[in-house]
Amino acid sequence: MSLVTDSPVHSSSSDDLASYLDAHLASGSTGSSGSSADDETDDESDHESERIKRHKAENLEIPEEPEGSTSREYSEQIVDSEQSVETTINQDSCSHPGSFGGMCMRCGKSLEEKSGVTFGYIHKGLWLANDEIARLRKTDMKNLLRYKKLYLILDLDHTLLNSTALTHISTEEEHLRGKVDSREDISKGSLFVLEHMHTMTKLRPFVRTFLKEASEMFEMYIYTMGDRSYAQEMAKLLDPKREYFHERVISRDDGTQRHQKGLDVVLGQESYVLILDDTEQAWTKHKDNLILMERYHYFASSCQQFGFSCRSLSEMETDENESDGALATVFGVLKRIHTIFFHELEDELAGRDVRQVLKTLRKEVLEGCKIIFSRVFPTQFPASHHQLWKMAEQLGAKCTVDLDDSVTHVVATDAGTEKSRWAVKEKKSLVHPRWIEASYYFWKRQPEESFSVDQKASS
Repeated sequence: MSLVTDSPVHSSSSDDLASYLDAHLASGSTGSSGSSADDETDDESDHESERIKRHKAENLEIPEEPEGSTSREYSEQIVDSEQSVETTINQDSCSHPGSFGGMCMRCGKSLEEKSGVTFGYIHKGLWLANDEIARLRKTDMKNLLRYKKLYLILDLDHTLLNSTALTHISTEEEHLRGKVDSREDISKGSLFVLEHMHTMTKLRPFVRTFLKEASEMFEMYIYTMGDRSYAQEMAKLLDPKREYFHERVISRDDGTQRHQKGLDVVLGQESYVLILDDTEQAWTKHKDNLILMERYHYFASSCQQFGFSCRSLSEMETDENESDGALATVFGVLKRIHTIFFHELEDELAGRDVRQVLKTLRKEVLEGCKIIFSRVFPTQFPASHHQLWKMAEQLGAKCTVDLDDSVTHVVATDAGTEKSRWAVKEKKSLVHPRWIEASYYFWKRQPEESFSVDQKASS
């Protein structure tokens, strides 16, 4: 989860706003404001002011380093526009590219019926028309690609961190209360208590290194199904210096569909967006952009929430490994995707699609494997609809319901089934379903011997 897009040809009806925004974006990127319409004397006409803005937009130099995103600069523009008195634009001819507080930010007309999206996380009351969103996405995309960056949308709970209510801390987790880190220097801690929210939060191992290094390759967003206050508090723990996300923190309050996440509230082109999340069902329209994360269950309440009866990491007084845990693993995948996208593809940069890179890379994991399942799916359940079948195919394996010599793996939980016995007799690999899941999350074919099926006596 952030973006910088490329500037399409502006329509005459949105020319003034477009020129102003583009000029503001470029001046913000270079870190120098230059002269603006606000610097002109009071007796200059509105027409001359607008002419100066256009002139700046047309003559700006390419910035040496990108600083800030379209969304960030747009937020700053709104603050400036609140103080502007340039309202001589004809309301009838205005295309109303956006509104603030229900009034067109360009002509000042009150807008009631409108087609577009609200971007409240950028600035309260900000609404943008579909054409303006497309324009900003294009502008942002061009800017990011120039600096070899893509977009990365990051889920919070069970992906970057784990939280629990203080009242849900188990007896075996009481030891955590004496290990809480100070919030005076958040950047050095990983376990925090937010008394005002009655919450304890544990950051996932490697998350600080992950965010720092990922920010060199991606413009990042937070996108959570938590409410806005929770999202903002978690952002403070992850990014105390506001280096990575700025205002790009999206909560369920900002979404356009209930119980769903969507890229319609992200100012980035879908073909340049990657998503890290532990819940596939949250992204029904954007599964091709998704890298599914292994869930981080640090607290006992988290295990219980998902029906696990095992002890949590905190109860066992252990944690994921910093160097080869889930975040470290997926970071290696992100680096590989970034390298392929910018350095190994031959087509034009603007025509590339990160979803295709993700799909191709994932298919390498179990390439050459042919899998048959034995009593893994419920009776009468269509095998090809099962999540394990889909996972295996996404990893490049071929799945079948017909047993023949070309089968390389039998996936089962019982070594006594007919297919399991066949696998042992024919010296094929007999593996537990977790072999597929582990390969999926670690992006690497796992050793079959580590996922062998218990060899019970079978008759």
